[in-house]
Amino acid sequence: MQATSHQDPAASTSPRGSRPHQKRAANLSLSADVLDAARRLQINVSQVCDQHLREVVRREQERRWRTEHADFIAAHNTTLEQEGLPLDEWRSF
Repeated sequence: MQATSHQDPAASTSPRGSRPHQKRAANLSLSADVLDAARRLQINVSQVCDQHLREVVRREQERRWRTEHADFIAAHNTTLEQEGLPLDEWRSF
């Protein structure tokens, strides 16, 4: 099945409204029973796939960032454990 794009201005902007997302057609292989059910329920398959893929990409980017910066985070946490928070002595709460 080839995903089609529609030019819905509300759906083509980012959640923050900062810039539109360009859409590109893609071939997907989906389970027939799920696709049939989605069509019967009038679910916008392209929109659901886009939203879910966007979330999967965000989580993977976050996971990779944490992996790439794990050494720095560990060193920073060690420093905080040894020295405490900066300016902690002037904190009034």
